[in-house]
Amino acid sequence: MIGFTEDELTLMMIYNPGTKDGLIQELDTMQKALTGRDRNLRKWTKGALEKLYQITEQEFEELQLIPDFDFGE
Repeated sequence: MIGFTEDELTLMMIYNPGTKDGLIQELDTMQKALTGRDRNLRKWTKGALEKLYQITEQEFEELQLIPDFDFGE
């Protein structure tokens, strides 16, 4: 499995509509709206998209793209 960075995974959690193709489309749309001041966001989005294109549907389904809201309770 390709290793996503924590930043890429967080970004994917935010934009994930539930499918690999949907996530690619959402990230692509968001990336087109970025300005020059969004360098880190552009870098994370580019990295996530490159890796998403390389993984299979099954590998996508195995990703944990649900935020962990455990606040130490």
